[in-house]
Amino acid sequence: MIDSSPSDAPLSPPPGLAQLFVGFLSVTVIAFGGVLPIARRALVDRYRWISPDEFTELIGLAQFLPGPNIVNLAIVVGGRFRGPAGAVAAFLGLVLAPAVGVVLASIAFSHYADVRAISDMLAGLAAAAAGLVIAMGLRMGEPMLRRPRVHSIVVALAAFIAIAVLGLSLPVVMLTLGPVSVGLSWWAERRAG
Repeated sequence: MIDSSPSDAPLSPPPGLAQLFVGFLSVTVIAFGGVLPIARRALVDRYRWISPDEFTELIGLAQFLPGPNIVNLAIVVGGRFRGPAGAVAAFLGLVLAPAVGVVLASIAFSHYADVRAISDMLAGLAAAAAGLVIAMGLRMGEPMLRRPRVHSIVVALAAFIAIAVLGLSLPVVMLTLGPVSVGLSWWAERRAG
């Protein structure tokens, strides 16, 4: 018997405006620190609005655009399904809970900033967020490993080395490797076809 994960199931019908709002609201209500792994789980596995490959492609686009990746992702996904109104619905769903949470947390933090337990808790949350980002990177790499494309792996490794090892800025790396990736993909398709 073949084991199929939720992300292998057929995609759901396109979400409406209310579904986009509630879907992105639910992501941010449970997300503390690393929103992208939870967004992937929601969009790909739970709601099945997009495939794992589409998520990886949309994250690439979201990272290329200026602004926070998750905000860009929400706007792109919402716009894809319901146009400008969908982009607004997804954006509002995404920012409502965190905006309220940040206001309340800043009020509380201003009163309890010197409490050691609070600073220890924040350090633990930072470590957990780092773990979520690493897990997300591994999940995003899955489609590349399932259908290996040498040029995609080369570009991913070049981006990692440029940013993590050489300390180059993300915009410089994206503006350099973006066209390289497009060119290599075009070349690989022409060669295969």
